[in-house]
Amino acid sequence: MDLKLKGKIIIVTGGSKGIGYGICERLILEGAIPVIIGRNKETIPKALKELEKLGGKAGVAYAELTDPDQCKLAVDKIIQDYGTIDGLVNNAGINDSISLSEGSFEEFTQSIHRNLTHYYMMAHYCLPALKKSKGAIVNIGSKTSFTGQGGTSGYAAANGGRNALTREWAVELLPFAIRVNAVIVAECYTPLYEKWIKTFPDPKEKLQQIEAKIPLEKRMTTAEEIGNTVAFLLSKQSSHTTGQLIFVDGGYTHLDRSL
Repeated sequence: MDLKLKGKIIIVTGGSKGIGYGICERLILEGAIPVIIGRNKETIPKALKELEKLGGKAGVAYAELTDPDQCKLAVDKIIQDYGTIDGLVNNAGINDSISLSEGSFEEFTQSIHRNLTHYYMMAHYCLPALKKSKGAIVNIGSKTSFTGQGGTSGYAAANGGRNALTREWAVELLPFAIRVNAVIVAECYTPLYEKWIKTFPDPKEKLQQIEAKIPLEKRMTTAEEIGNTVAFLLSKQSSHTTGQLIFVDGGYTHLDRSL
């Protein structure tokens, strides 16, 4: 299927590794131009080189996403460099384990800023350009807002906010034909996931226990599979899909794990 994304300028926050990088890979293969927004001046140049090896082009605008001024400057730079924005993928975030029992007000508030506030700011600053292009927004979310996880109140609350904003923006942006959807991720093996797994006494055993509970094929979701769905939702091939929370998780969130 031709997704007709050739030449489209798509912002991907946190696009230099993990799920974000998988999304950028798929966009490159579809002929789009992913533009990574993030702060890491070590991983982003490496990601750009790897992406360009696939035969396409990718861009960057550096920003600390918790700083709204830097978010605005990054968006302004992209418009200056490319003249348009055709899509926004809000992806950056971290499961920072701010719990109810041990977390402080400051830590909880910081977690919301790390994981939710910049979703709003990026959409806010991209909106004038998206209105012109009739582009699309895809928010990346987490199972934690549906299943809970324990010990991660900030991250779970932020992801509940991502879901709510997806529906709210889908309504608000109907007059401009801007579609807004979310992809909900459960168990996807990323560098951050690997770091978490390594906190257990026997990481290999823990990983096997998790995989055994994933209904479809007893395996982790790949970043590539997330990228495939995101690219579809950004494309005109999903032209009548908006306000949806789409689970790419091998059935983990909703199917009976006793299967």
